[in-house]
Amino acid sequence: MSIFPDPSPRQPPAPPPAAPPPQAAPPPFSQPPYYAPPPPLPSSGSGIKIPILFGAIIALLAACVYLYMQLDKVKKDQTKTNETVQAQLDKLELSSSLTSRTNAKRVDELKSELERARRQANAAAGEAKQEALKKVDETRAKLEAAQEETRKEFKTDISQAKEAADTKISAVGSEVSTVKTDVEKQRADYEKTVAELKRANGEIDGHSVLIATNGKELAALRALGDRTFVEFTIHKSKQPQKVADVLVLLKRTDPKKNRYTIDLTAYDKTTEKKDRTVNEPLQFLTSKAKQPYELIVNDVKKDIIVGYLSIPKVLNVRN
Repeated sequence: MSIFPDPSPRQPPAPPPAAPPPQAAPPPFSQPPYYAPPPPLPSSGSGIKIPILFGAIIALLAACVYLYMQLDKVKKDQTKTNETVQAQLDKLELSSSLTSRTNAKRVDELKSELERARRQANAAAGEAKQEALKKVDETRAKLEAAQEETRKEFKTDISQAKEAADTKISAVGSEVSTVKTDVEKQRADYEKTVAELKRANGEIDGHSVLIATNGKELAALRALGDRTFVEFTIHKSKQPQKVADVLVLLKRTDPKKNRYTIDLTAYDKTTEKKDRTVNEPLQFLTSKAKQPYELIVNDVKKDIIVGYLSIPKVLNVRN
């Protein structure tokens, strides 16, 4: 259908052709009759089709013109776009070329600086090497001088030390002789003191026991090294006094007769030692040692006794 109006006037449609008159039925078993073809219809619509075809051609031409104009516009836009893109590409290529040339120039400058720095470093290294060798020579010379000076001082010190040592050795020799003489004298005094020690028979084993009556003799007993000695001074009181691992309670004293009475407690066992005399060894056994303990009173005063307790050093448990 055309978009343009049909300029030709409309005509009313032709009436349909009249139907043919009915034919009489053929007799049976007779040849069918012959009908003549209908006459051709009059071409009454040809006047309408030509304007329609002309309108369609015009519309097609208009569409072609419109499409050509659109295509031409698209070509122009495409050409403009291509020109813009080409300009941008040219600009980018120019910028890239400038950047490459700048970078190449910068690289050349850096290479030049690096080469110059390398040459300076080599020159500085050479100077530093010469300076270091010079320092080494100076240090070697100073070291050799210091070693020579030290050697001289060492020899002097050795000579002085030898002289001082000889003097000290002589003095020590004199001191040793003096000490040796003193030791010999002390040994003679010690042996004399030991020989002068009093002896008394023990209450338990019946063997003689060495007794010290004063501090000098007690020191001689200590020097023997086989027993431990604990000195005591006990006053008369209601409570016993502890001496080492035993308890001593002073009950009575008789200074005129040098006699005393005590209660002796060792490991929960108490024994009365009545009317004992000065320098009399009081022996008693404990569960700690095979040898007996020895208690000796050297001095008796009013309500006071003074003496020592002798304890064996070997404290084995008795079988």
